[in-house]
Amino acid sequence: MAVELKFYVGQIVHHKRFNYRAVVCDVDPEYQGTDGWYEQVAKSRPPKDKPWYRVLIDGTDYDAYVAEPHLEPDDQGQPICHPQLDDVFTNYSDGTYTIKRH
Repeated sequence: MAVELKFYVGQIVHHKRFNYRAVVCDVDPEYQGTDGWYEQVAKSRPPKDKPWYRVLIDGTDYDAYVAEPHLEPDDQGQPICHPQLDDVFTNYSDGTYTIKRH
C-alpha cells in the first residue's frame, strides 16, 4: 500500500510547534530512527507509522527529523537560507527547490 505524503522534497514547510521555516530534503514513509531517539526527543509521541521528514531549517545550519503532523505548508513564498542548500538542491523557483539528481 502506498503512503500518501502531505509534503514533498523541495517544498518549504512551517513547523507548527517550534515556529520555524524549513525545506524538505528527504522523506521516510514511516519513522526510521532509533527507539532511544524517539523516547528522548519525540516528546509528543507522534505516530511512527506515518511519514517523517528531514528538513533544513531556515537561518541556521541545523536539520531536523520531523513527524508529518507537526508540519504545514509555508505561506511566505520566500526562499530559505541554509548552508547545505547547494549540496541538495539546484535552484529555487515558484516556492519550490529542485533536488539535485546524482
